[in-house]
Amino acid sequence: MKYRLKIEVSLKPGHSDPEGETTARLLKELGYKVDSVNVSKAYTVILEAKTKVEAKNNADEICKRLLANPTKDNYTVAVEEEK
Repeated sequence: MKYRLKIEVSLKPGHSDPEGETTARLLKELGYKVDSVNVSKAYTVILEAKTKVEAKNNADEICKRLLANPTKDNYTVAVEEEK
């Protein structure tokens, strides 16, 4: 069965986010009342797995091995059956 993994990787609190800081500054210059901007990356992965649990386990492994640096990143995973 195929599953759609929706993975979001974001910085842990306390880590600098230069892209977010620049975006916030530019939005303020454009007149928006922005407090802050945090940038994250979103990945959509279509994966073959026997069960939803296996798909979730694979997603966690993918994050730990490639997409997220455990020192500075948090990640969230949503798993859906692919139609």
